[in-house]
Formats: sequence, C-alpha cells, structure tokens
Amino acid sequence: MSPSLDDAPDFSGLIELSRLGDLDLKPVILRVQTDLFLTASVLDRKTVEAFESLAGGLIPIVDEETAEIVARKLAPFPATPQGVLAILAARGGEVRDIVIALAPSLSAVVIEAALADGSDIAASIARRADLSRSLIDEMASRDSSAIDLALAENWQISLQGSTIAVLVGRARTTPDLAQALLARPDLAPGDLAPLFLFADEDLRDAIGRAVGSRAALRPSPPSPREAGAVLTGFSGRKDVAGFVAALAEMLGLQRGFLAATPDPSRRYELLTLALRAAGLHEEEAVYVFLTLNETVAKSVDRVFDLVKLFRTIPRGAARDLLGAILDTPLPERLNGGGAHQPYTAPDAARPRMPASTERAPLRPAMPGRVRQTGTA
Repeated sequence: MSPSLDDAPDFSGLIELSRLGDLDLKPVILRVQTDLFLTASVLDRKTVEAFESLAGGLIPIVDEETAEIVARKLAPFPATPQGVLAILAARGGEVRDIVIALAPSLSAVVIEAALADGSDIAASIARRADLSRSLIDEMASRDSSAIDLALAENWQISLQGSTIAVLVGRARTTPDLAQALLARPDLAPGDLAPLFLFADEDLRDAIGRAVGSRAALRPSPPSPREAGAVLTGFSGRKDVAGFVAALAEMLGLQRGFLAATPDPSRRYELLTLALRAAGLHEEEAVYVFLTLNETVAKSVDRVFDLVKLFRTIPRGAARDLLGAILDTPLPERLNGGGAHQPYTAPDAARPRMPASTERAPLRPAMPGRVRQTGTA
C-alpha cells in the first residue's frame, strides 16, 4: 500500500510529551510528516487536511532552521496547501523569502501573510512571472512606486485594461516608470498617449498616428478667433505670463498647465502641442519659437525640432495628446458657447499692441538649418 498520512504514526502524544520534558520533538515530527506528505502517492482531501492541521500547529513554534528546511521542501511542491504556505510566509525573514521565491503560485492569502510584518517585499512579488490578472491588479492598487516599476519592468506578465491605465496615469509625473512602460513591447501606442513627451521619435510617430486616427473620426471644434494675432503679439513683446495665460484660456486649461511635465526641458514641446491645438499657422508658431524665449531662439536644432513636431501632429491629434498628457480633456466649446470669452468674442476687449507687433510676419526668417535643408 502506498505511504500516506493515514499510515503514519500518531505523534500527538509525543508533542504533548515534548512540552513537559527537556526533549523537543516538534522539529522532528514536522520534518518527518513533511517528508511523508511529499512522498505520498495519493493526496486526497483527508490527507491534505490532516497535514495542513498538523503543520499549521507546528510551523509557528519550531526553530528557524527547521522552518527553513521545511519551507524549501514545501514551497515548490504544487500540492502544498496555500494555508501552509501562508503560515510559513507569516514567519517572515528567510522563510518568507523562500516561499515567495519558490512557490509555483501565490494566493492572496499568502501574499497578505508575507506582507504582514511591513517588510518591503511587494516589489519582489511583482517580479514573479506567474502573477494572475487579479493579483496584478491588486499589486497595482497598492500605489507603491517600487511595485509599479517592478510590474512595468516585468515583461513576463501581461499588463491589460485598467492596470495599464493606472500605471500610465502615474507615469505622467514619474520619468523612470514612464521609460519602463514605453520600453514594453506589449503596450499599444494609443495606450501610451499620456507619455508622449517621454517617448523617442519613432514611438512618438506611432503614438501620433494612433491618436490621429481616432481624432480624424470626429470634427475638430473651430479654432479660437484671432489666436495667432493675440499670441504672436504677446510673444513679440516677450510677455511670457500674458502669452501663457491667453493660450490657456483659449484651450480651456489652467494657467499652470505647462508645469504638468516634471522635466522643464519638455515644456516647450508641450507648448508646441498647445499651439497646434489652438489652430496657429506654421508661420505664427515659428514666430513664437523665435521670439518668446531667447534661449530657444538661439538653438537652431531646438527650433528645427519644434517646427518638425508642429508639422507632424494634426490639430485634432494635438488636442487629444494635450488632453492625455494633462489628464484633462479639452472642452469642445468654452463656457457652453454662450458666456463672455476674452480674446475671442467679437465684442471682447483685446490687449492693445503696437502696430509693429500686432501680427507676426507671414513668413518669418527660418533658422539656418531649416534654410539649408530646403536648398540641399
């Protein structure tokens, strides 16, 4: 007859004896019963429940060495009850780490037991290759930067649905998480729209096409009236605060919208999307690049890259990208279309501007690199 726990001797009396005398038989009993459990050819419900009851009583009270030995044997064994793994994990330390590393699957109860002592091991759990969909969602819901990064860098798991949205949303202001998500091969470009500013040129093109294809299915709202004249006027006077305030009002955004990206070097790219979304012509956008900020204007490469971005993103896609980056959909019509709208309403009081700066030149001088490109 195959060995099973039913054939094993009853050690309950020895356990009671060990509590009274100087001889501690609990480690021996646990190890023997563990070996019998692992070698049993038939693990029916009665056998499993009997072992779980015995092991559950002994694991918390045996010495650390015995617990580690038992953990190394039971953790990788597929038939080990999750309750036993949870009790092992609850001991913490090396025993817990063995369970996390070797168990073929981890239930929620095992994970909760492993995290019970407050140790920072959740990121280690998030790196496992066998995480279920529900467990991935549960790990993401913890809102931990270490866990988020571990999930993003774990290419052995599939990120889907709400988990992608949660991680991408947090990555808007977390560059390392953004880069980890952008590097994944399983995420669709359309899902990465909020991370457009962090992407390289090739991925930006893919994101732009994905967003543009959706935007093309619906009409874009009318461009703000005289947006170009107003904005180039502020730019020509180098009134940055007035420029940003006017642009934000035209698009229905907060005045501090440019600070949404944590990297100041990317704010001009966000500004470029905003200019495109506002419906400026290319000549007007170039005029802004050459007059609003001297540092930008002095860099031919910088201006060239901004012009290229402006050219390659359609207005509808720029509106959607801007909304995705800022996590604020742009309104189709400001104030319901009926309230007073400064800068755009026919009877609105407009800023007084000298005649020389009231409107940008129709064809401003392009930087050297752009002219050379056209004559090459």
